[in-house]
Amino acid sequence: MLGHQERTAILLLLGVAAVVFAAHGLLTVLGKQPFAQPFTNSSKDGELVFFNGTIDQAMLTKNGGHVTLRIRNISVFIPSQAAQGLVFQKGQQVALYGIVETYRGEKEIVVSSPGDIRIG
Repeated sequence: MLGHQERTAILLLLGVAAVVFAAHGLLTVLGKQPFAQPFTNSSKDGELVFFNGTIDQAMLTKNGGHVTLRIRNISVFIPSQAAQGLVFQKGQQVALYGIVETYRGEKEIVVSSPGDIRIG
């Protein structure tokens, strides 16, 4: 039979697990929108941003099957696993979420998953 302290510890663990599952469900429903800021030239590295516009240029990288987009003179990097099944063409409207990074002295937005991209 479990003692008082063991029962209390188990109840606390179950309570914490329930809170974690509830928070995960809530954050999944909310998505990234409440946490993302619109991209600006002053956005800092590591910041989650929202960005939209018309694709000016879409290029596959030489290695790895990654995609680089130019939208309003901003570079957007989409790793191959996030670009799978998606087709990007000049003139398409796109809305996306990503993390700001500096690459070769230029700010770019790095998208992490296909769900962070809306084409249309």
